Amino acid sequence: MKLEALPVRKGFEYLKKGFTWDLQGSIIKINLEKGSDDMARSSFQKLKIIYVMDYLLRYSDEQHPVSVAKLIEELERHDISAERKSIYDDIECLRTYGLDIAQSGTGRGSGYYVASRDFELPELKLLVDSVQSSKFITHRKTLSLIKKIAGLASVHEAQLLSRQVFVKNRIKTMNESIYYNVDEIHRGIAENKKIRFHYFEYTVGKEKRFRRGGDWYKLSPFALSWDDENYYMVAYDSESGRMKHFRVDKMAHIELCSEERDGQSSYEAFDMGAYSRKVFDMFSGDELTVQLRFDNSLVGAVLDRLGREVMLIPDGEDHFTVRTEVAISPRFYAWVFGFGDKARIISPPSAVEGMREHIRSVSVLYDRED
Repeated sequence: MKLEALPVRKGFEYLKKGFTWDLQGSIIKINLEKGSDDMARSSFQKLKIIYVMDYLLRYSDEQHPVSVAKLIEELERHDISAERKSIYDDIECLRTYGLDIAQSGTGRGSGYYVASRDFELPELKLLVDSVQSSKFITHRKTLSLIKKIAGLASVHEAQLLSRQVFVKNRIKTMNESIYYNVDEIHRGIAENKKIRFHYFEYTVGKEKRFRRGGDWYKLSPFALSWDDENYYMVAYDSESGRMKHFRVDKMAHIELCSEERDGQSSYEAFDMGAYSRKVFDMFSGDELTVQLRFDNSLVGAVLDRLGREVMLIPDGEDHFTVRTEVAISPRFYAWVFGFGDKARIISPPSAVEGMREHIRSVSVLYDRED
C-alpha cells in the first residue's frame, strides 16, 4: 500500500473521491493506490441508484432518452464510480421497484426514459390551468405552485407547460394567507372542533374592513367548496341553526376552539351540489321554486347553471320551460336579465315582481341626468 501524508484540507479532496485513509494528528495519510474495492466502500456509492432514478425522472421522456454513457457522466459529477453493467443492473432494480423505464434503440446507441409517470402531461396541463385561473390563489403562490407542478414532469415537458402559463394581468386575490386558512379549516374538520375568525371586506382604498365591528365569527366547519373560481368554507352556524358559506380569502385570524362541532345532522342533510345550483355566485336569499321560460338557443347555458338533471319542458317550437329551486337574490335576477328577451320568470308572482323591481332600480340609474 502506497501512503502519502497530506494536510487535512487537501486530504478531504481525495476522501470525497473514495481513497482510503488514516488520520495521524493533523495529517491524513491517503492510499493513492485506490482500487474498485476502495471505491465501493465510498459512502457516495450508496446513493448511486437514487441518482440514476432522479436523473431519469428529471431529464428523460420518450423524445429525450438518456444513454448509459450520460448516466455514468452524471454519476461522476457526484464522485460516484460506475460501469455500464452496474447501470443496467440499477435500471432493472428500478423496474422491479415499479418505475416504468423503457428502452429506445439497441446496443451502445440505446437510451432509457421514464415511459409513464404519476401524472401525464395533459393532466399536468389541467392542473396548471386550474391554478392559474383560480382567483383565490395569489400571483406569488400561483407561480410557486406551477413551478412545483412542472417538477412532476421532465425538464423538457416542463418547458411545454411554462408556455401555457398566463398569470400576468389575471384577477387574483390580495390575501396571501389563504393557504394557512385552508390548513386551519381542515384542522377544525379533522379534530371535530369549532373555529373562530374575523371576516372582512375591502374598502375603496383597498383596505380591510372587518364585519361585525371586528367581533369574532364562531362556526362549525364541515367542507370546502370551489365555486366560480373562488374558495368557500361551508359551516354550521349554531346561532341561526343553518348552514352558511364564507369566502376563504376573506377570513382572517382563524383559531381552533375547544368546543366540539355541532350541526352534524344539518350537514348530513345538506346537498352541496344542489346548494350550488340554487345559489347564484354564492349570494344566498329566500329559497323559492321558480318557473322560467327560455329560448331554445339557451339550453346549454341552462344545463350548465342548473345541472343536467333539470327537466326541460317544450313550450311551442322555439321555447322551453324549467322549474327549479333558487335562492332569490340580485345575482339570480342579473343572471336571468343577462339573457335579454330570451329568458323570462313566469312564477311565482313574488319572483316576477322582484324582477320588475330589479329592472326599475337599475333603469333609474340611467334615466336621471347627473
